Amino acid sequence: MAYKKDTYLEILKSYDILQENHRKELEKRKKEIYQKIPRIEEIDRELYSLGLSLTRQILNKNSNAEDMIEKYKQKTLDLNIEKGELLSIHSYPVDYLTIKYKCRNCKDTGYINNEMCKCFKQKLIEAAYAQSNLSAVLDVQNFDNFDFSYYSTEINEENQISPRENIETIFQECILFVKNFDKSDQNLLLYGPTGLGKTFLSSCIAKDLLDRGKTVFYQTAYKIFAMLEDYKFRHDNNTDKQQVDMLFEVDLLIIDDLGSEFVSTYTSSALFNIVNTRLMDKKKTIINTNLNIQELVNLYSDRVVSRILGHYLPLKFFGDDIRQKKMYNSI
Repeated sequence: MAYKKDTYLEILKSYDILQENHRKELEKRKKEIYQKIPRIEEIDRELYSLGLSLTRQILNKNSNAEDMIEKYKQKTLDLNIEKGELLSIHSYPVDYLTIKYKCRNCKDTGYINNEMCKCFKQKLIEAAYAQSNLSAVLDVQNFDNFDFSYYSTEINEENQISPRENIETIFQECILFVKNFDKSDQNLLLYGPTGLGKTFLSSCIAKDLLDRGKTVFYQTAYKIFAMLEDYKFRHDNNTDKQQVDMLFEVDLLIIDDLGSEFVSTYTSSALFNIVNTRLMDKKKTIINTNLNIQELVNLYSDRVVSRILGHYLPLKFFGDDIRQKKMYNSI
């Protein structure tokens, strides 16, 4: 997943527009209230005058500055209480003259102390999804649309349960993963042959968490490692760094199709870095792979597999290829 530098500038501009809209809306509400409740305009003027006077005293290093600060706090408290009571008496919410920010953390600026806010990062992710058409996929691939009828009810001899029973259990685990997202340190390893719903269920989880305001980065292992290699050898582009940072900072990272990449010492080390750092920072991760556990052990270093098997809930998929069934039924 990638985004253009123009996208970053467009999002930055959207915050400027949002700030301007807030200012206009507040001025409109003030004009309305000042006409209906003149005393509130007087209070706002008093508050402004108090703040200006205190600033001057502090700049002039007045010896009584501390006493003035305490008096200022009490006076502003009294005035704001009076303002709230007047609004309430006239059937207005007490916060009617307060800007209602979409993001309380950054107050719709996109940044907190020169650090990109989570809401800005999510906008970058959503923009990249829109560019890759993944947003349309998430509209279709959600828990409500999951169809259990494609899974056989015949008992699988190796696993002693039917694919239908198995997928129902996995489905419930995915629901619980979303439900307990803020209360649990659980990560998921979805493994098994292709075409059994691993990517679909990951999309379901992604959509639910995005709807809850969480940041989600969904990408194939191949593209993740290609991005990391590109950044390692050409890290003069600021947007590259922002994308790499997302691997470690988003609330949920979904690594799809692990094992499809060319596995080398570098990719194994990079995978360990991602997995280990996110575990230490208590950030959730989902790994999808067509490999079985033994193939994972054979392909990646012991420390990588140890971290995954020790801290991820393994959910094994088995049965007939659902994609092929869907293709057959559509003919």
